[in-house]
Amino acid sequence: MAVPRKKVSPMKRGQRRAHDALSAPVYVEDKESGERRRPHHIDLKSGKYRGRQILPPKAEV
Repeated sequence: MAVPRKKVSPMKRGQRRAHDALSAPVYVEDKESGERRRPHHIDLKSGKYRGRQILPPKAEV
């Protein structure tokens, strides 16, 4: 069974954990509708992606 030779120092442990933090999701403002959406995702309100109609527009209630 593999056994570590030395104890991992707090600095090395912190360097390893530096990439584990969660980042907040990024939103951009849609050019046509002005709604916020995720980059590279369909605008669900208008149903468009990159200027093309992909889904039928959502009916407003």
